Amino acid sequence: MTTATKPTPAPVLTATDLDAHWMGFTANRAFKRAPRLLASAKGMHYTTVDGRQVLDGVAGLWCVNAGHGRDGITQAIAKSAATLDYAPAGFQLGHPTAFALADKLTAFTNNKFERVFFTNSGSESVDTSLKIALAYWQAAGETQRVRFVGRLRGYHGVGFGGMSVGGIDANKKAFGAQLLPHADHLPHTHDIAANRHARGQPGTGAELADALEEIIAKRGGETIAAVIVEPVAGSAGVLVPPKGYLERLRALCDSHGILLIFDEVITGFGRLGATFASEYFGVTPDLVTLAKGLTNGAVPMGAVLIRKEIYDRVTGATESGIEFMHGYTYGGHPLACAAALASLEIHSTERLAERANMLAPYFEQAVHSLRDHPHVADVRNIGLMAGIELESRPGKPASRALDVYLDCFREGLLIRYTGDIIALSPPLIIEKAQIDEVVDKLGAALKRVA
Repeated sequence: MTTATKPTPAPVLTATDLDAHWMGFTANRAFKRAPRLLASAKGMHYTTVDGRQVLDGVAGLWCVNAGHGRDGITQAIAKSAATLDYAPAGFQLGHPTAFALADKLTAFTNNKFERVFFTNSGSESVDTSLKIALAYWQAAGETQRVRFVGRLRGYHGVGFGGMSVGGIDANKKAFGAQLLPHADHLPHTHDIAANRHARGQPGTGAELADALEEIIAKRGGETIAAVIVEPVAGSAGVLVPPKGYLERLRALCDSHGILLIFDEVITGFGRLGATFASEYFGVTPDLVTLAKGLTNGAVPMGAVLIRKEIYDRVTGATESGIEFMHGYTYGGHPLACAAALASLEIHSTERLAERANMLAPYFEQAVHSLRDHPHVADVRNIGLMAGIELESRPGKPASRALDVYLDCFREGLLIRYTGDIIALSPPLIIEKAQIDEVVDKLGAALKRVA
């Protein structure tokens, strides 16, 4: 069992010290009245600035799959910083670590994807995948394929492209902006009435994929560049795809010549008990977006996995010079590549995906023990991720989940909430006793908040 170590003393912050930082996806005024500040992390635990231990039930932000403070990763970062602090991995220059990482990633896919494009985040990976899809169809001479199809309640980051194909209205309405002009959305797959307390994939709902046929009939299949979905919708509250749904979506895309993109920023690197969700479900898309677990959260990094046919079409369409006018200053950064290689080594040597698969039944049993707790409307799970949906308070949506989140933090457990849904996604190094601790503390919080 991994244990926490004594924290490094943290600087003492006054209320004024908090003013300058405009925090993302945060109620800034409320947070700064009662800040929750983390000082250090090791293994399964954070330590707060006042020295309290907090069990990490969400792998930081879905990303620290191998646990915190892994020596191999920190040493790789330090070595890279001392040797090659920065070099482009594009813009007519490169460095060996980026090529080594690309080779390693393709091997992790069993060479189903033979090309990799590096980014700095999941948001950038999504926007890059959309641009690759457009470039592919331009190169193929099907210039009318400019439309995208996302899914309601889908989250694909905060770039304008990701927001456009995403299906969370609250993320868009504050900006009053015209996003990508050609985006349609499939219905989401979440049906509590039919699939309440489902364990693993729900048994009904595969036919929801057929909504793509309706969009095709309305827009014309020859105008659609790509469909993008999360295999499991994470940020919307762990919405698990019904049995047969992803297979049906793949078949429909194939029949109309549409590219299929899986957003695996959350599900990649062992979360479901397989290296990737595409492997777990046995459905191979054309492009895969990655981030988070790629570097174990230690350095910002993202990537897009691409089928060789797509790469060849785009690069082959230009006789000489730059074939794809896209890239990032820090894409393939030496420190990020070093962190990613070390992270992948840990995944391989410790067989973290297999470990997650082994723990999944125990985790499932544990989280479903919460189904009879006060105000629990639904419990669902797959791999080492779960959503516990709560009944909303009349006129106060999300307030119950917020209170549970705050209660858990006070009692030494970090969870995540979205709307009135509690999400769990612990590091894959979690022990059975720690699963029990997560569920016990969450259960106690549900009772106290009730």
